[in-house]
Amino acid sequence: MQRTVKQTITVAFLAATLLSLGACSNSSGGDNKDNTVAATVNGKNILLKEVEQGVSANSSGKQAQLSQLELAQARLQVLGGLIQQEVLFQRAEREKMLPTDDEITAFINQQKTQSGMTDDDLQKNLTAQNMTMEGYREVTRKSIAISKLQDKYNSKITVSDKEVEDFYNGNRERFVSARGVALAMIMVDPADNGGQGIARNDAKGDAEAKLKIDNINQQLKGNADFATVARAQSEDPTSVPRGGDIGFATEDDLKQNGFPADLITKFFGMQAGDKTEPVRFANGKWYIFKLEEKRLQTENLTLESPGVRQQITQALTKQRSDILNGALLEVSMNESKIVNNMAGTMLNNPSNLGLRPASSGAVASPAASTATTPQPANTPATAASSPKASASVKP
Repeated sequence: MQRTVKQTITVAFLAATLLSLGACSNSSGGDNKDNTVAATVNGKNILLKEVEQGVSANSSGKQAQLSQLELAQARLQVLGGLIQQEVLFQRAEREKMLPTDDEITAFINQQKTQSGMTDDDLQKNLTAQNMTMEGYREVTRKSIAISKLQDKYNSKITVSDKEVEDFYNGNRERFVSARGVALAMIMVDPADNGGQGIARNDAKGDAEAKLKIDNINQQLKGNADFATVARAQSEDPTSVPRGGDIGFATEDDLKQNGFPADLITKFFGMQAGDKTEPVRFANGKWYIFKLEEKRLQTENLTLESPGVRQQITQALTKQRSDILNGALLEVSMNESKIVNNMAGTMLNNPSNLGLRPASSGAVASPAASTATTPQPANTPATAASSPKASASVKP
């Protein structure tokens, strides 16, 4: 198995709903309908305005473009996530899994460091999302509490040597070191990404993007640290927390994801640590790549190859963790008294699903924009995955 750009993408309902809750808890006023109780969990209210915020977040603020049926489905899905989040948080509270103020502060500081954001950057981002620091700390508190609850049960997982060996023997074809390259990148996008809170000087338009990428290139030629520059300047939200690292991609991965043929050829002629000149892709975005590693031949890996045992163990542990988290959620839901008023209203009003139009004043949650988003360790809704699951390279 190999370190790879390919990543399994799953729907992390906890992260999204936690942020929706945080954003709406600090939104201003609203009509009485916004204070309608959409559901209760053991007597704790979940308001309709919280659901509206979640829909806005998931649709990137374009909920007005949804049909009535799509909107109804989106609201039910968001409310389901909010209910699950509240159920798990209440269980974490009962089991005394709540984080201290120092833990919350440490987590936020860690996220800021990883994303290259200053205190001012974070505050501006929160202000743009209509959130206060107090509200953001509450979001973080719930996220950490749920992660602690999951970790309590996941800590009991063990994987034997025989299980590792059996998996390897039954899946030898998966363990191949393919010809390819490990890359890091800095991306500059001419589109307006100011709301994403990634770069402190977001380029707007082709002229600004070209000027910015050229300035970055000069910094790198002056021996500036690539990871530091990536965290501060790159406009790619996925790789910024990792200092631009996008992992390993095979030659076929690169071809299938739009890398120019001459650039792929160039990668295999570079040495580890070398950087490319700025290159513009067909999507209009500018990139500078750093070669971290290259493999010129495809080779079969043995169980004793570096990292193979560890990766199989981690993957099998992750499978069990996903199952345990699902079981934890199921038991917690069964032990809770849940009243879903929204679903009941829909059943009673099937002609219009009992819903008013989407709130025009809904504020998009920072679910996909705040670089310091707290992320639970594992989401209960995530399906078990094999040790070599993958998606696609997306520069």
